[in-house]
Amino acid sequence: MTTPPQPTGTATVFHDVRLPSGGPARELIAVAGLLVDEVPQGAVVERVDGGGRLALPTLVDAHIHPDKTSWGEPWHSRRPAHGIAEYVAGDVELARALPTPVAERALRLMSHAAAQGTRAMRAHVDVAPAYGLSGIEGVAEAAGKLAGIVDVELVAFPQHGVVRTPGVAELLAEAAASGLVTHIGGIDPAGFDAEGTGEGAGGEDQLGTVFALAERHGLGLDIHLHDRGEQGLAPLRDIAARTRALGLQGRVSIAHAFAVAGLAARELDETADLLAEAGISLTTVALSESTILPFRRLAERGVRVGLGSDGVRDSWSPYGDADMLHRAWLAGWALDARLDEDLEACFRLASDGGAELLGLPKADLRPGSPADFMLVDGECLPQVVIDRPRRDLVVRGGRVVARDGRLA
Repeated sequence: MTTPPQPTGTATVFHDVRLPSGGPARELIAVAGLLVDEVPQGAVVERVDGGGRLALPTLVDAHIHPDKTSWGEPWHSRRPAHGIAEYVAGDVELARALPTPVAERALRLMSHAAAQGTRAMRAHVDVAPAYGLSGIEGVAEAAGKLAGIVDVELVAFPQHGVVRTPGVAELLAEAAASGLVTHIGGIDPAGFDAEGTGEGAGGEDQLGTVFALAERHGLGLDIHLHDRGEQGLAPLRDIAARTRALGLQGRVSIAHAFAVAGLAARELDETADLLAEAGISLTTVALSESTILPFRRLAERGVRVGLGSDGVRDSWSPYGDADMLHRAWLAGWALDARLDEDLEACFRLASDGGAELLGLPKADLRPGSPADFMLVDGECLPQVVIDRPRRDLVVRGGRVVARDGRLA
């Protein structure tokens, strides 16, 4: 008597879906979290009706501050602020005024992001005497509850400065040893946090401190550089030199890099080559025409660039919604993108660029890629970027995790 073949697992078949490349509706088949060409023999088949919707890769938020958010909280009226120090004071004031703990606020925001198609994010969380490690612990708690839905890298971020604020260096060391963070952050070492700017600083060097922590604990680095001109470029060159000297290529990122956004062609190429040689990646948040990074030119020179939300309805700004499709729209708006290929490039920045920066495989809808995609009622990719339709289904690892813009 012949034993019948046994099922080899479950295959989820999403039928009647369209791909950005065009052509008739087809099937996407997910097995063990990956897309495959065909259903394995003997597999148990689950079918999901795509309803003729357009399938698009899920997105990656390469730079977000979920600990600061007041999204979903009572309205907070902001007062004028001039410079980082005044914004930082506003952060503390808002944190003390909000009735909801960090873990709950972060979970609310991160869940919303996931329901809009974000599959991974790099979260910067303030570490300072005003908070201790409560922000790190709260966001880590939220990330744990979203395991399998959104992957989270956690940055211990010294928003208040390492040199100018006594106690921050010690808290960063504690965070680095906690096992909760993947990266150590930094901020404007030539401007806001320059040597001698704070009482009791003792001549500490911010970059020396954060690089030593990263090397000692096997962590990455992600450093905010808002300074423009030479004040921003000199630390960038210093970061590149330290990265090469310590063998940290591929583990260092610079956020914002406004000084790079202001460079002309030749100087831009030379800086891009320096960054590519050191394996340093960049993130941009599409704040304005003058600050968004020329990501396509940088990518051509070998620099990885990701897109992020930055702050979402925090003390710095009332804007933001953690929707990376909206952020791709903002990138297109900042660049005055009009051609289809330019709009598509903004979407790819939010999908492929962020994935590469976080070391994730591209969710490009090809066999062998992660079964991570979203289904929208759209005509084509450029139109979706402009119209930002509702995410009808969000799929992670072949599993439907959100429907109609809400977690399932």
